Amino acid sequence: MIKAQAKKQSKGGNPLAHGVGRRKSSVARAWLRSGKGDVTVNGRDYKQYFDTDVARSEAYQSMKVVPKGVHYDVQINVYGGGLQSQAGAIKLAIARAFVEQNVELKPVLREHGLLTVDSRIKERKKYGQRGARRKFQFVKR
Repeated sequence: MIKAQAKKQSKGGNPLAHGVGRRKSSVARAWLRSGKGDVTVNGRDYKQYFDTDVARSEAYQSMKVVPKGVHYDVQINVYGGGLQSQAGAIKLAIARAFVEQNVELKPVLREHGLLTVDSRIKERKKYGQRGARRKFQFVKR
């Protein structure tokens, strides 16, 4: 009961826009609200959530490119994959949310490659092999 009430009470008002980003097996959902530029990932600040500077900068990249990005708070739910693929999913989710909120930002985000989906995923292991492409060692005798 208390947990359900806590979920309903979120910072800010109603969301202005929503975006979904995917990378490998990670899925991120981002909601834009008017605010002062805070990025919250799974209830924690993005600087605390990501352990490397590379992941932090990739997750925040969409906010840097948009000129008025500091006037929005972003709340993100992300699951699946590792931290690096989650950062890529967050980058795409924030960019898509900005496009939904203001279509005129699409050329700017496209120019920086933020709306391009990185569709590379892990190749599956095949039967009769040691891995996706690795074979068992050949024995002549």
